[in-house]
Amino acid sequence: MGVKRSLQSGGILLGFLANILTILSMATNYWIRYSGGHSGLWQECSGGTCSNISCQTMLALAVTGACMVLAAGCSIVGLVMGLRILCQEGDSRGRTTSAIFFLCGLLLLIAMTGYTVKNAGKNDVFSWSCFSGWLALPFSVFAGFCFLLADMIMQSSDAISGFPVCL
Repeated sequence: MGVKRSLQSGGILLGFLANILTILSMATNYWIRYSGGHSGLWQECSGGTCSNISCQTMLALAVTGACMVLAAGCSIVGLVMGLRILCQEGDSRGRTTSAIFFLCGLLLLIAMTGYTVKNAGKNDVFSWSCFSGWLALPFSVFAGFCFLLADMIMQSSDAISGFPVCL
């Protein structure tokens, strides 16, 4: 397996991990723990009973939730495109795939920064759902770099293939 294929495989693995962590973070209700309960992007649980978050609080979480949903969608699209690149040798959509993973990272950065800044001054404790969202961010960015580097290797090998020099 060459360097290009290794980078593409690594990008797919990192993209898969980013996708799992993004969906796990978005779907669970453990973004913040406080005495007597915990809350997520969509529900608040206290005393063993979960209920939907009120409209006043939901407005503040709307940007975070929207960015998380868009990031999950971008991650799925990037993963599918990465698998197509790996399966089809001549496919040169590496830059597009890397741009999609970078967009996913940007959306995660907006969502996680907004949520963290909004809740930083409170006495509540950030929980594992929030941390998995933050962990998905570097995985997504590194997946984008893997596909970008693989595309650069492919472009450079195509450029020097016509020269009579064996490198």
